[in-house]
Amino acid sequence: MKIPGSSYYILFLLILSSGNIFLPAPAFSQDGINIEFKDQGSIVRTLTLTELSNMADSIPLKVFEAHEKRERIYHAYPVRQLLDAIFGKSWEQSEEIVFTSTDGYQPSIPVARFLSHDAYFAFASADGTPFTLINILQNDELVKLGPLYLVWDNLQSKSLLNDGASGMPYQVIGIETTIFSIRYPNLSPVGKVSPQVKRGFLHFRKHCLACHTINGEGGGKAPELNYPNSVVEYFKPDYLVRWIENPTSIRYNTTMPALAKETPNRAQVIQEIIAYLKAMSAAKHDPKRIP
Repeated sequence: MKIPGSSYYILFLLILSSGNIFLPAPAFSQDGINIEFKDQGSIVRTLTLTELSNMADSIPLKVFEAHEKRERIYHAYPVRQLLDAIFGKSWEQSEEIVFTSTDGYQPSIPVARFLSHDAYFAFASADGTPFTLINILQNDELVKLGPLYLVWDNLQSKSLLNDGASGMPYQVIGIETTIFSIRYPNLSPVGKVSPQVKRGFLHFRKHCLACHTINGEGGGKAPELNYPNSVVEYFKPDYLVRWIENPTSIRYNTTMPALAKETPNRAQVIQEIIAYLKAMSAAKHDPKRIP
């Protein structure tokens, strides 16, 4: 059943056969939160959830919820429809979209992924339950998902299922179209590097950058990994492998997630991430220093 807008969704809830009237908490209690849309650092629009509801049609979407390892249904807006309404078609010419969450999580996702797969901004649970989840990837942490949660129509896509929770930020309050090398000038390996390091850089971007920083660039949820001391300089090699593979085997009660079990060639990916980190240890840059 397609629900063409949040006003219809509210009406639907009001006429439930139980006779009990209630309003979806995520759509109202968080409406005062502004969501900022930028293009390469410049603000394009600042909108509330109510304003967003007037720009796109909401649908009930069933997804495989990678954070809980089960299926769930959310009310959600098609991402491409919203981006078209806010940026026009120009967003398709960008290289990456950076999402900023209230907890400091900040993934950078290639535009190509949005053009080849169907993404949605979830804003409420379809069954009227709280818009939350239990993140089993982070020590069963109870997480509030609003105001926006980026999800994917992943049930029929092996590649999306293999990605696990990668590219699924919740608590989204900022969306920015950008060019990766401009947004993150000190993340790329310098000079001539091996294919292993190049692959490790891509893996790091996909799996690690949302939480961690290199030379001060990246997410703000977890520690810096390169400056002033690289993680490869104070972690024993076998411990670093274990830390990526199974963080709780090193530190009790940590909320750092392991590299997704579904990751193809997982052991090789870990070694390539470490190769990138080793290469970057020779390319340190003081975050406070102007490039």
